Amino acid sequence: MIDKVGFDNDKYLKEQKEYILSRVKKFKKLYLEFGGKLLFDMHAARVLPGYDPNVKIRLLQELKDKAGIIIAIYANAIERKKIRADFGITYDMDVLKLIDDLNDFGLDFLGVVITRYEGQPAAEQFKNKLERRGIKVYIHKYTKGYPTDVDLIVSEEGYGVNDYIKTDKSLVIVTGPGPNSGKLATCLSQIYHDFKNGIESGYAKFETFPIWNLPLKHPVNVAYEAATLDIKDFNLIDPFHLETYGEKAVNYNRDVEAFPIIKRILTKLMGEKDVYKSPTDMGVNRAGFGIINDEVVKEAAKQEIIRRFFNCKCEYLMGLTDEEAVLKAELLLKELNLKQEDRVVVTPARQEAYEAEQKGKGNDGIYCGAAIQLKDGTIIKGKNSQLLHAASSVIINAIKYLAKIPDNIHLIAPNITESIHKFKKDILHKKSVSLDLEETLVSLSISATTNPTVQYAIEKLKELRNCEMHITHIPTPGDESGIKKLGINLTSDPQFSTKSLFIN
Repeated sequence: MIDKVGFDNDKYLKEQKEYILSRVKKFKKLYLEFGGKLLFDMHAARVLPGYDPNVKIRLLQELKDKAGIIIAIYANAIERKKIRADFGITYDMDVLKLIDDLNDFGLDFLGVVITRYEGQPAAEQFKNKLERRGIKVYIHKYTKGYPTDVDLIVSEEGYGVNDYIKTDKSLVIVTGPGPNSGKLATCLSQIYHDFKNGIESGYAKFETFPIWNLPLKHPVNVAYEAATLDIKDFNLIDPFHLETYGEKAVNYNRDVEAFPIIKRILTKLMGEKDVYKSPTDMGVNRAGFGIINDEVVKEAAKQEIIRRFFNCKCEYLMGLTDEEAVLKAELLLKELNLKQEDRVVVTPARQEAYEAEQKGKGNDGIYCGAAIQLKDGTIIKGKNSQLLHAASSVIINAIKYLAKIPDNIHLIAPNITESIHKFKKDILHKKSVSLDLEETLVSLSISATTNPTVQYAIEKLKELRNCEMHITHIPTPGDESGIKKLGINLTSDPQFSTKSLFIN
């Protein structure tokens, strides 16, 4: 797993900045819909090795004198407490985090738009919370006439009923947590109000994936499909671009399906001036030009497809997705001739679980194994026991290896382990008293206060960031939280960690 670089951030930044500025020059004001994640784009970092997950923020910092930022969030996403999977936080909390991040980076934050607002109680509460912290909040309702009646859409009864966000910036970035947040509608609504006020505005879209100038079945583009199984996106050759220019360009179904109506709306607003000929024309993404080693990128993308397969299988078991998504995940593996075992940590983890079962060493009758691949390529294994979860075991074994500490040395003092077990059993009345990863990390920190060897081992936790790990069961909340905090790329087999339906 020695790190290989396939992407050049500086080359990409230069190309991307110049291309966006060339588009800005065509209008008095450009609304740029930012798809994907503005910050911490870990999917991009995984499939494009070398990609800075915060490179978009670096881009905006270079454009900060011209740019203002609007965050759009769908009211029902607030109401349903939709979760951002990579951070494990709700979309509304992600908005709060993003506002803090934008302020920390010194970027011009213009306000939050709650889209398709219909008086949802949770959305109203969120609006009040923001306003009482001095944050500007704007309300956009469902657009009357959308998608068929353009005359109604582009009228006082359509976009005209929406709040208008005034800004003197020539570039307005519209971002939001997750897909379907209302970013496009926010851009078009703003353009409508601008034209009423005599401001000639335009629209463009920034979407890192799929990468339009890579082949349709390039693993990076297939990995995008694997990442959007929940919303059932799929890639295709942009038919409008092919017909107009005779060139193949990759886009995805929602943009292609929406293009005719977007084009009609833009034509209604702008006349025939510079209306796009294809969905690809609307885009400004230059990520493909940052790829400097296609073979490295291909291999990384294949690994991401396998990760997404495991995630989908687990989500199906937990009732979070449907069988159609699982079948699509399996199909994507077959398209690229991939197997589960092509993820190198899968087989060692399963072997460890098998060995634990043969020895009869498990917890609650469940035998769990875990394996992590360190950055030098070494595979470290661990199993569950009456003392530790499998995730805890493998992390302790990994930092012992990195710190060159013998196996027979205890990192957690036995009296600490016994005290926690007694507390969980006698006070919290837990069925299982073995330590999950979060509890293990806290126990390590306590042990380090009296043992310099443990402190040295704890420092090695930093070296686990971006390492690959697999466990043979769905992680418990404490395991999952600890793994995310360590920045480890985790997959798991679709098996529950206990036979109990109610986890105590």
